[in-house]
Amino acid sequence: MSSTIKLGNLSLSVFGESHGPAIGAVIDHLPAGEELNFDKILEFMARRAPKKDGTSTMRSEADTPEIISGFFDGKTTGEALCAVIKNNDQHSKDYSSISEFARPGHADYTGYVKYKGANDLRGGGHFSGRLTAPLVFAGAVCSQILEKRGIETGAHIYSIGKEKDASFDPVNLNAEQLNSVKKRYLPVIDGTADERMRNVIKSVRENQDSVGGIIECGAVGIECGIGEPIFDGLENRIAQLVFGIPAVKGIEFGAGFAAASLFGSENNDEFYMDGNTVKTRTNNAGGILGGISNGMPLIFRAAIKPTPSVSRPQNTVNFIKKENAVIEVKGRHDPCIVPRAVPCIEAALNIAIMSFLC
Repeated sequence: MSSTIKLGNLSLSVFGESHGPAIGAVIDHLPAGEELNFDKILEFMARRAPKKDGTSTMRSEADTPEIISGFFDGKTTGEALCAVIKNNDQHSKDYSSISEFARPGHADYTGYVKYKGANDLRGGGHFSGRLTAPLVFAGAVCSQILEKRGIETGAHIYSIGKEKDASFDPVNLNAEQLNSVKKRYLPVIDGTADERMRNVIKSVRENQDSVGGIIECGAVGIECGIGEPIFDGLENRIAQLVFGIPAVKGIEFGAGFAAASLFGSENNDEFYMDGNTVKTRTNNAGGILGGISNGMPLIFRAAIKPTPSVSRPQNTVNFIKKENAVIEVKGRHDPCIVPRAVPCIEAALNIAIMSFLC
């Protein structure tokens, strides 16, 4: 099974299942002759790896991609770039006793109906968050190409539960600020938010529960004029990719939903000349007008739902026997997926921007 998205000339396919032998990605129509630093790809992907501090799953995968086409002598060849990531730490037996039960919050039942019972249910199969690993690979590749074009992206944890971090400066955001959060174990702007968020995660883990949050993502260096109106705008492509991340339930750009409570005079970003450059004094638009970049920092936020796998008993159904049931989900699951989702959101943004430059 694979999922494919076509964005302008660029296409991305993600294939495999959570407990299959391997997962992977195919990126087609990347520019030829682009140098890629493999160590930097691994560094990017390591940010998605489970933490060793009790804030995430105990499943441990190396996530070392093996590039099998489209890359030679350190450069892209123009052929489809294909990478395979092996699965080495599956505990499939954790799912043998619940294969007939619809885990609340999961795609077990909808997948069973869609694929007439033929889909791999172990660990969520093709619907699993495990499939974000090849997405992050693709985003890591695009990140290096964008950097050479003067475009920098980054993301941080805006909130976990009710605990919040500071926000990116929507007007004065720069590359240094975007890159600084990547060095933190929990990527936050305000150092005090780290302990507060850890305490929330620790509490829900002890309570056999989970918690979600919000990720804020930004980009600088995007010139005015990138995007299309109506159906193929910059927002559209970003949203399409971001919603490919299983835990995402919402997205907003700039002021987002808060704009609904503002007057037009408050929400409008007034223009001014900074030398020969057109800028806006505020950035409620999030750097996008009419689906097209306006030269200001691109800012958006994505809502991440609580991890659906929780250890406490939950009411469900046995969809084979068509009867009510109670389920207790076993296995290794994140009490909070937000920290590991940060590079996934950033990767989605990288791919979306790259698609306009191919």
